[in-house]
Amino acid sequence: MNQDYIKPDNWSLIEEGFEPDRVKSSESLFSLGNGAMGQRANFEEQYSGPTFQGSYIAGVYYPDKTKVGWWKNGYPEYFAKVLNAPSWIGIDVSINGEALDLFNCKQVGNFRRELNMKEGWYKRSFVATLNNNFEVEVCVLRFLSLSHDEVGAIRYEITPLNAEAQIEFNSYIDSGIKNEDSNWDDKFWDVFDVKTDDEGAFIQARTMKTHFYTCTFMDSLLYLENTELDHDPTVTQNSTQVIFNYTVNVPQGQTVKLIKYGGYTVDRNHDKYELVSAAKVALSQVKTLGFDALLNEQKQAWKDIWDMADITIEGDIKGQQGIRFNIFHLNQTYLGTDARLNIGPKGFTGEKYGGSTYWDTEAYCIPFYMATKDQHVARNLLTYRYNHLEKAIENADKLGFKNGAALYPMVTMNGEECHNEWEITFEEIHRNGAIAFAIYNYYRYTGDYSYIPEKGLEVLIAIARFWIQRATFSKEKNQYVILGVTGPNEYENNVNNNWYTNYIAKWCISYALENIQKVKESYDTDYTRVMNKAKLSEAEMQEWKAVAENLYFPYSEEYKVYLQQDGFLDKELITVEHLNKNQRPINQFWSWDRILRSPYIKQADVLQGFYFFEDHFTREELKRHYDFYEPFTVHESSLSPCVHSILAAGLDKIEQAYKFYLRTSRLDLDDYNREVHEGLHITSMAGTWMSIVEGFGGLRIHNGRLSFSPSIPRHWRSFSFKINFRGQILKVVVNHEETQFELDGEKELEIEVNNKVVSIQPNDHVKIA
Repeated sequence: MNQDYIKPDNWSLIEEGFEPDRVKSSESLFSLGNGAMGQRANFEEQYSGPTFQGSYIAGVYYPDKTKVGWWKNGYPEYFAKVLNAPSWIGIDVSINGEALDLFNCKQVGNFRRELNMKEGWYKRSFVATLNNNFEVEVCVLRFLSLSHDEVGAIRYEITPLNAEAQIEFNSYIDSGIKNEDSNWDDKFWDVFDVKTDDEGAFIQARTMKTHFYTCTFMDSLLYLENTELDHDPTVTQNSTQVIFNYTVNVPQGQTVKLIKYGGYTVDRNHDKYELVSAAKVALSQVKTLGFDALLNEQKQAWKDIWDMADITIEGDIKGQQGIRFNIFHLNQTYLGTDARLNIGPKGFTGEKYGGSTYWDTEAYCIPFYMATKDQHVARNLLTYRYNHLEKAIENADKLGFKNGAALYPMVTMNGEECHNEWEITFEEIHRNGAIAFAIYNYYRYTGDYSYIPEKGLEVLIAIARFWIQRATFSKEKNQYVILGVTGPNEYENNVNNNWYTNYIAKWCISYALENIQKVKESYDTDYTRVMNKAKLSEAEMQEWKAVAENLYFPYSEEYKVYLQQDGFLDKELITVEHLNKNQRPINQFWSWDRILRSPYIKQADVLQGFYFFEDHFTREELKRHYDFYEPFTVHESSLSPCVHSILAAGLDKIEQAYKFYLRTSRLDLDDYNREVHEGLHITSMAGTWMSIVEGFGGLRIHNGRLSFSPSIPRHWRSFSFKINFRGQILKVVVNHEETQFELDGEKELEIEVNNKVVSIQPNDHVKIA
């Protein structure tokens, strides 16, 4: 834990007291999103202190030319930058001619922020004493509408406390923005139209190179003591900005209020020549509703989400706040309503990493969305990858692979690899396995096999072809090996025979062969279409089988464990407990050379394989591997604590499982990795959900049935969650005496609880001691 200023609360994030050093962290934590757009919690009024300004539009990016010291053949030509979009939230304020700027005020008192996760709004309030000695009370409420996802709304209220004051609002939209990070300081946006009329202000801009067309828009209304003023603004505009100026004299103790609506229309949803017209329609709809009605819609939309997605914890406010924070931001980032979008690692909270899709989606996010939304949302995520298959084949071809072999990108916006670190781009090839595993996991959970013959089999074949070509036959070992890779543990690069990579390669090949046979037997038309398209022969499949059956897995007879890679035991095996805490995280204090030579593991590597393929190993094998590898794990990836929490719970290491749960749920809230100012770790938040549902809930799928092996941390009184399983909603409540199940559905559901079969009728309430 590296920060501790967020007040514990079941449903809200609350910050009290103004500290400039916390501003950038809070801008991340209090971020807003609605699946279509998002923004960091920047102040609406001007702020001259350290800040990270950020507004983002889903799916909009810029291909920033790769910048490396030594170009290597096969490098991606660009890194996909998540673009800072034109801003619509700006409301600069002056009090009797002096700018309201919290960084320069004489005094800031009663400062409070709240992100209400239950209802989906962000509120900030304070009392400011300016250098001209005027004292004002300010209260600002902002939200991004879920029901009108092109629009957000702001209510900005000011009350003069010690004298009548002339208050000036400058409400603006601004396209003169830059990214925090840029390889070459390129101009990312081309503004080609700035206009105003009696329906609002509009800036049309397109991205350079990618040519995404956008319209940023706004309109504002002014009220004094809740009475709308007939006060047309003074309009100022230039090539990148439109400002609506309102000046009003406000008696002491009375409140002036600016209501602002703003947002984006984009050519993903509208004709690029009709974006202003679409913006006017969006503005008209929300202005007709009014701020309060729009806010009530927001509350209802979030109620509907929480009715299904909520996890309750009795007896642990910090744990409860943590899981809701994670669920909230997952839903702000992706709602599953647009199959063209995906779940970016920072969501709408920052620019780091770039790209909108990592293997995190398949490994961590799909289980969350599959269980808290429905199978169609998960299928959309699979289809997203299917639609990128040709690009994945191109990615592999650039590296010398042929015959339709596919290498899915580590980072992508459109299916094309856009990550420019060689040890990741060329070597972290295990990501291909996650794509295939997600197809398996989808079928295992939903029972919907139709995806595989329709789309998934083509993906499985292309991935298998990659692994066949990537494996090398070793005469010395008389087995196939996979050389020069980076496993999930990114603190080792260019190693040979990473166990996880080899194991998932073998599984991918075998799973592809299994499904080719299954489709052949039951889906004649699809089989013929896929085989003709892939030009897959029996001889090639026999080659696959030979490789899969003879892959090498490094193993230590001394420790009775699979080795993370061939040279792992050559390292100086000093466990994490002996590390100086002042040197953590090591990636911020050690040279990369020192990290690579160390035994320290960034995230689950061998244990990632045991998590995915738990049913392939005995409990004793899992315990032996967990006890060997966890002591070397520094958990400096956001994806690490959740897997360890799940595995620890399965081994009845409940206190350790809880420690990892608290770390994954509060990774950003408590800034464990000292980087929350750069944005949140969105995709790992799905792992937090998994750590409760799969960890303490013990959820697995056995023979097409839900299976539970519940456990509970000692100081929790109870916890509960819901899952949507094949169209029926099962609520699970676990306490220290029993586990309760309640079924909302239309037919009987058979489940397993602690290896015993239990039947639940619709609307029935079953208790298992």
